[in-house]
Amino acid sequence: MSNQGKVDCGRRRLVVATAAVGGAGAVAALVPFVSSLLPSERAKAAGAPVEVDISKLEPGQMMTVEWRGKPVWIINRTKDMLDTLPKLADAVADPKSEKNQQPAYAKNDTRSIKPEIMVVVGICTHLGCSPSQKFKKGAEEGMPGEWLGGFLCPCHGSTFDFAGRVYKSKPAPTNLEVPPHFYMADTRILIGEDKKGA
Repeated sequence: MSNQGKVDCGRRRLVVATAAVGGAGAVAALVPFVSSLLPSERAKAAGAPVEVDISKLEPGQMMTVEWRGKPVWIINRTKDMLDTLPKLADAVADPKSEKNQQPAYAKNDTRSIKPEIMVVVGICTHLGCSPSQKFKKGAEEGMPGEWLGGFLCPCHGSTFDFAGRVYKSKPAPTNLEVPPHFYMADTRILIGEDKKGA
């Protein structure tokens, strides 16, 4: 009888220990599963606004920042760059930015809040390639007429001017997108929030 009691206690301990180990294993397996359902830090950051300091961006220079996994180009346009824009009104497909590719405050001749600062998503509106900067003026192979500078998409040859407007008869259907942004200060831009800039 006492022998039988010892065996039963041993079995009970074995069952409890096995259940405890199994339970711990189930919890250990469940934690990564539940964690995988939560958004990652990168995913949280992907939709967050991006603050950019442009104080060191010289005239004629460009910088690229990432917002929502996309490259956003910020260019400090020179007077020469800005002077090309009115000359191209007949060469670009949407000179007055009638298609909804920019916030209302950037629906103007320069497609920007401040004329000299261009902020656009650097992704071609055709198939999502990233155009390359072709700042150089002059005759360029495959460029429309006298090339005044801008951007060339290497995938299918779409060309854009210094306001991100697409040239006529190109595969890209619309101008480059202007993301929502505003000026927090003269040299600080917040990309991703749609407030009227200063």
